[in-house]
This record gives sequence, structure tokens and C-alpha cells, in this order.
Amino acid sequence: MSHRSLAACVTMIALGWLAPVPAVGQSQAEDAPDTGTTWTMPRLPDGQPDLQGYWTTQTFTPLERPEYLGEKAFFTEEEVAALNAQLTAEGVDPSARNAVEIEDAEERERRLYQINRDPSYVHYDNEIWLRTPVPKGLSTRRTSLITDPPNGRIPPLTPEAADKLAAEAAARQLPSVFDSHLHRPFPERCIVWSHEGPPNLPPAYNDIHQIFQTPDSVVVFTELNTNPPRIIPIDGRPYISRKIGQWAGDSTGRWDGDTLVVETRNFNERRRYRGATEEMTVVERFTRVAEDRIHYEFTIEDPNTWMRPWSAEVPMVATEGPLFEYACHEGNHDIRHILEIYRNLERQAAEAAAESK
Repeated sequence: MSHRSLAACVTMIALGWLAPVPAVGQSQAEDAPDTGTTWTMPRLPDGQPDLQGYWTTQTFTPLERPEYLGEKAFFTEEEVAALNAQLTAEGVDPSARNAVEIEDAEERERRLYQINRDPSYVHYDNEIWLRTPVPKGLSTRRTSLITDPPNGRIPPLTPEAADKLAAEAAARQLPSVFDSHLHRPFPERCIVWSHEGPPNLPPAYNDIHQIFQTPDSVVVFTELNTNPPRIIPIDGRPYISRKIGQWAGDSTGRWDGDTLVVETRNFNERRRYRGATEEMTVVERFTRVAEDRIHYEFTIEDPNTWMRPWSAEVPMVATEGPLFEYACHEGNHDIRHILEIYRNLERQAAEAAAESK
């Protein structure tokens, strides 16, 4: 059994019977897998391409291209080999997500090892509990997951969105953000994480997705997820009312040849994915390209937020299950303690002010 996070895992979810387990992916830096002449697209009895199984999106490839790489869209094979040797070495902290964004190789090396952190940082040993049998490396030769715009970066905000996000950022610095649990961020309250689909972005750890299918639906069950599995209808049913905004939006799917195309709209207005509004739409494409790989790409559009749409590719590589339950919930004790700590700080400040008079 693979080492998985004890902090995020409590009970194994017994869903293995719903989908066959494919072979474990052997490489995470193949941009165009060689399917050879013998591989045939696996299909279900109704003719649908078979996307079922356990798939990992783990990668050190950053969402946005590091600025020091400029217009360089791809690493060379030699650069990938050198980076993967560094990223997959024994002792590397798999949650050191920004390592590739560091230009200096020595500084990158220092960032990769938990032993180099500030001694006051107390945490379990990430290398032990988060390292997978096939260690996390680069999943692609691309220098960013974003493929469009060509600079590999999220497009500029509209002026209105920039002003709104600046005001929200300033408000988060006010003491009032500790007045109530309702003022705390959604991830802190275990309501929704920024990586939760759609789109499916790699989390820091516990990055397995299980896919299983019926004639009418495709289900995507993400391991590190605070919301229920995504049940994507493919039977042509209409969207729900736009008055009903959901954290994961409302998804409908269709087959375009052998590619599953999923369009999602009707997001909860409070979701604010990277600052987006409820007008955001996400179009995802899942294509089985090899026995051990699904080509996953998505395009996000919200004219209220970004000057143009943007797209990304995230290789999904076959892996072993099972998934583990992610046990975060709104009733956890952290919110209470966070507010208690701030009340204590307020009392201490008041007492200090009174003594200084």
C-alpha cells in the first residue's frame, strides 16, 4: 500500500469494485505517449471509451510559467531529466510545490527538503507520509500547465475585477475577519478548496481521481475533496436553473468522438475561483490516449474577471488505489480555536493599552 497522508486520511473508501485498476504509470514526463500499433481504445459495452480507473495528477509542473523562463514553453529532455532527478530524490518534500519556480538550483535544492525549514515550523514528515511509490516529478516537458495564453500565465484581470480583488485583499487584513467563523476563508472552514474541480488542478497531496461510468453518467471522485463526487450527466438533460448556484457548478457532458467534453456553469457566486464571478464557465476535455494516460485539458472563461479565456493541460497518469477519505468538515475544532486565540490577543492588547495609560 502506498504511503498516504495521515492528516487527510481517516478511513479507506471501498469503491474499488466500481472500476478496474489500471497499471501504475511509469513516467510523469511524457507529453505524447507512444501508444504503439497494438494499443486499442478500451470501450464499455455501450461503445463509450473506457475512462474508468484511478488516475493521479501529481506534478511539480507549476500552473503558471515561472517568470525567469520568459517565452520558453518546453524544457529540453536534458533539463527534464535533471529536474526529475532533483525532484524525486529521497528525502524531498512532495508538498514543496513552488520548487520549479525557483531559478537558482541550489536554492531550489534547499526548498525541497523539509529539514531546511524554520525550526519553529512543526509538522509531520512530509517525505514519509506524502511520498508515492512513483515519486512526484514533472508530468510534462511543458514549463507550465497553462497552454494559452502562449506566455503560460493567467491573463490580466479586467479593471473592475482588479479593483474588486484589491478591495477584498485589503478587507482580509482588517481585524474584523476574526469576528465570526462566517468571515473566515472557505478552505479554512472546509467548504471548498481552490483545486477542486472543475477544473481539476493538482492539490499538494492526495491527488488521486477515480473515474467510473454508467450509460447515463460519468463520475469523477477526487480524493482531496470537500464536496461530493461530481456526477456528470451525459444523457442530454438541461442545466438546472441559474438561480441555483453550486460550489462545483452544474456540469453536463457529451461525447465528441472519443473525447468526453464537459461544460460547467452556474457556480455559487461566493465560490470566487481565483476571483471569478458566477458567470464563469469551464469546458473540460477528457481523452484516453494510452493504457496509462488520460489527456485532460480545460478552458476557463469569465469576461467579468479576465481579459480573455485561458486554457491548461493536466496529464492524468494511471495509478493504484484505493482512495482515502478526506475527513475535513465544518464542525472541526480549528475555527473555534482560531477565534479564541484572536479574542485572547484582543484582551492582551486591551490590557497592555490600559497599563500604558
